[in-house]
Amino acid sequence: MDTSLFIAKAVSEEAVSVLVHCSDGWDRTAQTCSLAGMILDPYYRTIQGFQVLVEKEWLAFGHKFLDRCGLINFDSKEQSPVFTQFIEGVWHLMEQFPCAFQFNERFLLEVHDHVYSCQFGTFLGNCEKKRGESRLSERTYSLWGYMKNRLSDYVNPLYRRDHPVTKGILKPNTSPQMFKLWRGMYNRFENGLHPRESVQDVLSAMKDRSSSLSDHKKFLEDKIGQLKKLLGKKTETKPVKLVKENVTEETEDERTVLNHERSDEQLNKENTMTQNGVHIPTQEVPTENTTRYSTDSDDILSANLLNLAMESVCIDWKRIRNIRQCSCATPFDHFSRKYHCWRCGHVFCIRCIDKQTSLPGHYSQRPTPVCRPCYKQLKTGSSSPTTPPMSPVSVSSTFSYEDTFVGNST
Repeated sequence: MDTSLFIAKAVSEEAVSVLVHCSDGWDRTAQTCSLAGMILDPYYRTIQGFQVLVEKEWLAFGHKFLDRCGLINFDSKEQSPVFTQFIEGVWHLMEQFPCAFQFNERFLLEVHDHVYSCQFGTFLGNCEKKRGESRLSERTYSLWGYMKNRLSDYVNPLYRRDHPVTKGILKPNTSPQMFKLWRGMYNRFENGLHPRESVQDVLSAMKDRSSSLSDHKKFLEDKIGQLKKLLGKKTETKPVKLVKENVTEETEDERTVLNHERSDEQLNKENTMTQNGVHIPTQEVPTENTTRYSTDSDDILSANLLNLAMESVCIDWKRIRNIRQCSCATPFDHFSRKYHCWRCGHVFCIRCIDKQTSLPGHYSQRPTPVCRPCYKQLKTGSSSPTTPPMSPVSVSSTFSYEDTFVGNST
């Protein structure tokens, strides 16, 4: 960390070029240059920038992942946790500058785990030449493509693109007391050492809920505007003729006119009706199924559709604090992301909330994560609320991004 900070200061403050080279050029050189680039350039603190940094400084420069990580036919003398030290250095920077990084701790752990898992071809091989000869880009999957499909897991809710610290050069404190044990890396499976829930997961859930309610508010404001527009377009009705009743003294002319009107009433009795002593033509009497306003077809509000839209957005989301496992019996730990269904508000694991669709009650109509039962209800058009199976341990109380990965085949 001291060496990386020295390089960063030399470039930014003294405006000089720096040549960095260790014995071989693919271990400590990659460490110091990567951390220095992250200190200097805000781009490398984004999800996309971190991928570019690893591809450039580690994979393209020829870091010997097979030998250093001890993956296949390794020599114990060649094994060294060089990349692990780099990942931990990035975590220490994140601890000092929590708003400067777009990715979170889960992102670093995911990358580090799959360096050793050998499930993807991204980190297989000791150099680009070996990866090309083995045709790993054709025969294996890319870690970056896998992580791109789970991007919401890795976004830091505290990240601020326009924050002064985010836009500038980082100045970390390298005093010994600033470095602490990374429990997420070295004590990950000791649940007693971790809090019940991740602060960043709580913030992410609150952010998602606020986004859903804000979108629903825009939808309601739009419908209220349409309703006001409808109320302002009343059709003109014909004037109603009043008929005198209970007349005690009638002149001959008045009696003649009245008898004539009464004869007309008898002839048109089927076409008229009386309300409070006033004769009103039937075609002017509003009924329950008669539209009282002249409107365009696009402005007509359907009660059924409006009711479906209102029920499609959950207002009260379930707390994630005491939920130990998903409805599918998948246990939750400190590093397992708990997802809310935006329609019913219940908590699920990533396997049970693998569907995305737009909600009728959202103004933007952008795809949102929903559970499988709610997805089925939305696609069938049913307005009945869905009640998915609850987790065995839960509480009924409530609480109140976008860079992408660079396309890469390895």
